[in-house]
Amino acid sequence: MARPERKLVAVLAADVAGYSRLMGADEAGTLFHLKALRAEVIDPKIAQFRGRLVSTAGDSLLIEFASAVDALQFAVETQERITVRNTDLPSEQRMALALVHGSFLRICR
Repeated sequence: MARPERKLVAVLAADVAGYSRLMGADEAGTLFHLKALRAEVIDPKIAQFRGRLVSTAGDSLLIEFASAVDALQFAVETQERITVRNTDLPSEQRMALALVHGSFLRICR
């Protein structure tokens, strides 16, 4: 039997901090803002750091990177861009990503 290929990857899980509160206050505005963040900041940064969006559910993202360095650079630059975008918004409408990072062994078949 052939041995499966194994690859060490960095996985980053993210979700919007305070998403339920934001949705409760303004559902349409929150969804609009989240879609804009994905299109203008998050998705381009995933591509820039050679990430792969594995899964999404509501406000959460599961992203795979080839290295922990790429995952960390993605996280830092994405947070910086979101902070800049938030400056024009009232504090109760600002979004931030809560991030968790880990390394995993992926078995490729």
